[in-house]
Amino acid sequence: MCELLAMSSSQPERLNFSLHALAAHAGESGNVHDGWGVAFYQGNDVALFREPNAAENSPLVHFLETQGPITTLALSHIRHATRGALQLSNTQPFTRELGGRMHVFAHNGDLPGILSHTTLTPGAAKPVGQTDSEVAFCVLLARLAPLWMSDNPPSIEARLALVAEFAAELRELGPANFLYADGDALFAHGHRRINHASGQIEPPGLWMLQRHCPHGEVFPDEQSGLSIKPIEQTLLLIASVPLSSDNWIPLSEGDIIAVRDGEVLRHVACPS
Repeated sequence: MCELLAMSSSQPERLNFSLHALAAHAGESGNVHDGWGVAFYQGNDVALFREPNAAENSPLVHFLETQGPITTLALSHIRHATRGALQLSNTQPFTRELGGRMHVFAHNGDLPGILSHTTLTPGAAKPVGQTDSEVAFCVLLARLAPLWMSDNPPSIEARLALVAEFAAELRELGPANFLYADGDALFAHGHRRINHASGQIEPPGLWMLQRHCPHGEVFPDEQSGLSIKPIEQTLLLIASVPLSSDNWIPLSEGDIIAVRDGEVLRHVACPS
């Protein structure tokens, strides 16, 4: 399955990361064959980098591993293709404009039947590629559009309620782990994914790690495939699998969190 990673921080920072290390932590080989992408927020806009091919020998990947843009919010996706050709239009994260800002979406899982679903219908935003993930993003944007008619961002509560309803419908189709950001906040939904130890599709689908880093501390460690230069701030990582020996916390099946500046603003538990 695909691998997800998001970072939210209280201070602008450069996230140095290794796509090969992320894939290895997920139980895959170090080679990312089917594509990769990362979006770095810069205010209401994003610097988006994607390639529909292996990251192993990509000069762009090697550059971003140490020289990526400074940001307080970044989303990354490693693709293991299950639907759609190996081309740029099928490479995540996906981005669209809504309400005068860029929205970013990345999904891990499989959503068979989404094209024939009676309520999961795209609005003005249409898929460019052939993936179920992009269809899901277009559906989410159609639902969010009325909230973004005002010049001011809608409340976290309104956005989170809508995202939670959307996530519940996706769970009926299949594994539906996703990251969604609108430049103001990050929303993460954990569901199920393949457990490489058992071979079963089961929770958790996402893991979370938060640390308050004093000046001089590297986060989280050099073996994780991630490093952030030492400054004093609060950081939160969300990933498909734990990336270090730190105390990563699993999101329960169906849980959703809203995050800003490295802090969890709201947490919605899946109804039992």
